[in-house]
Amino acid sequence: MSLPRRVLVGVLLACLAVALGVTVAVSLFLTSSRTVVLVGHDTVVRPTLADDAVVQTGPLLPDLRIRDVGPVGVTLALGKTEVGSVEELVERYALIAGDPTAPVEKVQDVVVDMAVSAALRGLAVGLVPVAVYLLLGRHRRGELFRGIRSRQGIVALVLLLVLPVLVWQPWEADEETQEEQGAWQTLAELAGPDVVLPEEVRDVEVRVGPVTTQSKRLVLSAIDTYDRSKEFYSAAAEGAADLDVREPEEGETVALVVSDRHDNIGMDRVARAIGEAAGASVVLDAGDDTSTGQPWEAFSLDSLSATFDDWDRYAVAGNHDNGPFVSTYLADQGWTMLDGEVVDAPWGGTLLGVDDPRSSGLGSWRDETGLSFDEVGERLADAACSAVEDGERVSTVLVHDANLGREALRRGCVDLVLGGHTHVQAGPDAVEGEDGATGWTWTNGTTGGAAYAIAIGSKPRRDADVSLVTYADGRPAGLQWVRLRTDGSWLVGDWSPVTPLP
Repeated sequence: MSLPRRVLVGVLLACLAVALGVTVAVSLFLTSSRTVVLVGHDTVVRPTLADDAVVQTGPLLPDLRIRDVGPVGVTLALGKTEVGSVEELVERYALIAGDPTAPVEKVQDVVVDMAVSAALRGLAVGLVPVAVYLLLGRHRRGELFRGIRSRQGIVALVLLLVLPVLVWQPWEADEETQEEQGAWQTLAELAGPDVVLPEEVRDVEVRVGPVTTQSKRLVLSAIDTYDRSKEFYSAAAEGAADLDVREPEEGETVALVVSDRHDNIGMDRVARAIGEAAGASVVLDAGDDTSTGQPWEAFSLDSLSATFDDWDRYAVAGNHDNGPFVSTYLADQGWTMLDGEVVDAPWGGTLLGVDDPRSSGLGSWRDETGLSFDEVGERLADAACSAVEDGERVSTVLVHDANLGREALRRGCVDLVLGGHTHVQAGPDAVEGEDGATGWTWTNGTTGGAAYAIAIGSKPRRDADVSLVTYADGRPAGLQWVRLRTDGSWLVGDWSPVTPLP
């Protein structure tokens, strides 16, 4: 029994739409590209049919290739970045490779987004014949099909078939480049039998050529940095699980405080491990996640966001997070950026904070330029005391420099001020405010182990600190610091109870 004509036409149209849509989607996907900030570079991401990931590092360093990364491959062309020397650049690569989760996930998200975009466009193109068929109607379709049998119709049909080929121009070919003339060699082959490599990098390939030969020293130096960094921070993260930190009791919430990371992404997994050991579910970031606040430092923010992706996340920008980039980038990744307005906190109380006035933001006063540190502190105290007047005492003020909260403490409008900035842990210090109200101030050390604004390295440049804040009934109940020393040993401070008095 033959199918009804309408059903047959519908099936043919559906097949045509699917075939055209898939063809266009695949073509668009394989010819598409996106520019993102990756490993400190403006990076062009292009999908390929190969199942390899190729990193094109530019003219001074050898390209890298990782085989069998998945059903779709990718080419990453590294572009502009900020760096003092080639040696510094190679060291940065090695440190990022020590914990590649964030950049890998970022590339995967970009490729998936390009695939979805191409699929939607392919679907739109695939529906064009269906729309045209329906718009023409039976009478005009009949005229069109009868016209195809004419000489003019045949010419038009040929032109329609030739047009895609003319656009595609498959006969055009690029000249063979210097890059393509190089051969691929594994790091194990490049290093030789006398060099012991970490197992996970032995099969990473480099493009062999004159530059590669001259860069062998840099490559081996990067491998050494990668190995030392991965070993140090992996051991620290494992050791954090056994630390003698106070765990929350029934009804309590623990927040992990980080500050002054200054691009040291190696400490992120260590901080997470400390927080997990203490039962933390909230992260409070007191700023200075970068050294300059520039887009090339997005790798640091990507790492921080990926590490605490499933926690409640609150942050302010520090004085080194100069400009709007850091605050905007973290907000886009789901962080609650405190901007001078009181917000509800996960522990049942309230939270207030603002970016350091020496950096990008002035909270809800962004449009007012030239406000001094003290003036911003006054505005912050006004916001805290307004909440008290409304019957809701602010349980915590999060700022980069704890001194920004001293006026709020003096007026007796806040339980606890948390900050960083000095790179030295201090507190808890009780502050008696007006009418006998008592609050506390606490300064976290440098989570990145930073010396000045520099923290990136195969291990912390100085002792690295995080803090743990225990909340009960919506108010702070106690504080504890945890310190990773430069030799890999640990110091854990006593849990200090705090009793804010109204």
